[in-house]
Amino acid sequence: MGTGEGALLVVGSGLKVYREYLIAPIRRRARAAGLDMVLLNNLRPTWQRDYFDEIIVANVFDSEAMGAAAREVAARRRITGLMCWDEPLVLDAGLLAAEFGVPGLSVPGVRGCRDKERTRAELTAAGLYQPGFELTTTVEQARAAAERIGYPVVVKPRAMGASIGVVFAADAAEVEAAFRIALSASEVDPGPYRASALVEGYAPGPEISVDGAVHKGEYLPMFVARKHSSDQPYFEEVGHLVDAGDPLLADPELMGTLARAHQALGIEDGITHSELRLTPHGPLVIEVNGRLGGDLIPFLGRTATGIEPGEVLFDVATGRRPDTRPTRRAVAGIRFGCPERDCVLRSVTVPTEAPGLVTAAPMAEPGTTLRLPPGGYLARHSFVVCEADDTQTCLERLDAAQALVVLDAEPIGPPEPDAPFEMPAGLLDVDA
Repeated sequence: MGTGEGALLVVGSGLKVYREYLIAPIRRRARAAGLDMVLLNNLRPTWQRDYFDEIIVANVFDSEAMGAAAREVAARRRITGLMCWDEPLVLDAGLLAAEFGVPGLSVPGVRGCRDKERTRAELTAAGLYQPGFELTTTVEQARAAAERIGYPVVVKPRAMGASIGVVFAADAAEVEAAFRIALSASEVDPGPYRASALVEGYAPGPEISVDGAVHKGEYLPMFVARKHSSDQPYFEEVGHLVDAGDPLLADPELMGTLARAHQALGIEDGITHSELRLTPHGPLVIEVNGRLGGDLIPFLGRTATGIEPGEVLFDVATGRRPDTRPTRRAVAGIRFGCPERDCVLRSVTVPTEAPGLVTAAPMAEPGTTLRLPPGGYLARHSFVVCEADDTQTCLERLDAAQALVVLDAEPIGPPEPDAPFEMPAGLLDVDA
């Protein structure tokens, strides 16, 4: 390790609209602590120059290239913390944190988060309620697994995020198509978990997510988001709602389940985004992601609770116990605008004023092809964020604000049957 000035190493900035609100407070805290911020990014910097002292362009989606770039920084700087919030990069970043001896999820922790099969196995072994599951690589294996587990089932890539490639199958006739969709999505993963799909029993119940911090193994919840998803067979997320006064934050069964899950996975330091279903059998952990939530959920959490997730991330990444106590009590929600059918976007206009409107923005450039599942995912053209004092008012404000979005798009036909899966526009760090 280098002996120069202390530095925070960030792997992948993410999109400006999705992550700048996190980076700004991290920058303030780093400056106050006398730390430089160094970014490893896959594309040349634009807005990132305002926040980072050094920016290194490297293919962070290639494990060897990322590792070489990070080790070059460590050879001449004293790395005091490492941060990453981009799902495809979490595994390599977590392994580097362990190699550099800085706070992180731990090697077992980051592997347990990234690998959905390992998550299921570890949580089952710890005695936590989990569905039946099997890892499959062929459609024949998937059919046999579904028969053993019992219908309905869910088929999903072994290591993807944002519900990409996750498909509900009610019977044997639907499993083959579900497996092919999940496998196609899994093949774009550059890591060790590609080209395989998990078949697991379907658990009914409302779906939520919980963003929390972990300091030396202690789980500290920050906020709960109530998820709004599209209809089956796909599970695309179309909105989220965060209430600072959500009673689930004080639910001992839910909080105990989350604490036990993090302990079972061996997570030591970091921020996690856990997804659960509230089933008749109790809370079921769907997955634990080794990063902050996407979809601007941390922004909703900050708006509703006053908790600054960027500052919490800074603390856990530098070995400090964070303060996760809320400083305000409100409700904040996000609604994503999606087309009714596959299309090419001509233009989208979002409102600048509406009751309770916090922010709104387009999510795709003119000329972008937006495809709905199974031909594509995250076909979002815009979002609106609103806040209110109560849930009902917030939902009404979201409805009103979304109604003000104006979309101009040209409908297109379905993709070719053998067209390869492509990552959705805007999911990865692709700022121009």
